[in-house]
Amino acid sequence: MSGSDSDSVRISVVQVLTVEQMREADRRAIEVLGIPSTVLMDRAGQAVFSYISGGPVVIVCGKGNNGGDGFVVARYCLLAGYDTSVIVLAREDELSKDARIFRKVYTRLGGQCFEATSDSEVIAAFERQPASLAWVDAMLGTGTHGDVRGIVRTAIDHWRKARTIAVDIPSGLNADTGQVCGAAIVADETVTIQFLKIGFEVAKAKHFLGNVHVVDIGIPEVCGDDEAWKRLDF
Repeated sequence: MSGSDSDSVRISVVQVLTVEQMREADRRAIEVLGIPSTVLMDRAGQAVFSYISGGPVVIVCGKGNNGGDGFVVARYCLLAGYDTSVIVLAREDELSKDARIFRKVYTRLGGQCFEATSDSEVIAAFERQPASLAWVDAMLGTGTHGDVRGIVRTAIDHWRKARTIAVDIPSGLNADTGQVCGAAIVADETVTIQFLKIGFEVAKAKHFLGNVHVVDIGIPEVCGDDEAWKRLDF
């Protein structure tokens, strides 16, 4: 399924939020309304997948929930019959709870997953990949601040020349300020989840974002609206 087929997951009224507002919206949806976090993660990954038209595809996952979204993307690619590889920049025991769940689902379906936990392993894993139709950046999410370091910086510096799709935000971009945290992925497409990030409106961020698509994963609009939220009776 291509991006042109994904109108059902796009949203017509876009809320623009800060990182703190997004965290609170997530908390309200999960902890107060009771929407399972794994349901939201699966919807996010499926929405990103809808912008991938075929393989080979390489998904690079970090250890947090952005990486968890990446494992979901990988599963949908695998089930669609695409040649799919995952490079994960963490050991399994370092992954967030939800990311660990979706890593297991992907690998139990026979998906390839390469752990790269040092600079040399990242470089080697990248060099082993054949020419690919798309690379998916699922390394860092909206919490990035300060200079990117370590193996994520190595991954950014050695990113392959291919159509690049960023999950929620290009790794290394500050979601509040739109500034680059030392280095950042230059995406062709950014599939951002539920809310537009305030930093995306900064002119210098445009180069890294590429085409921005805001997709709905089922977080009610009221979760991102403080005044409307206060009017709810729990």
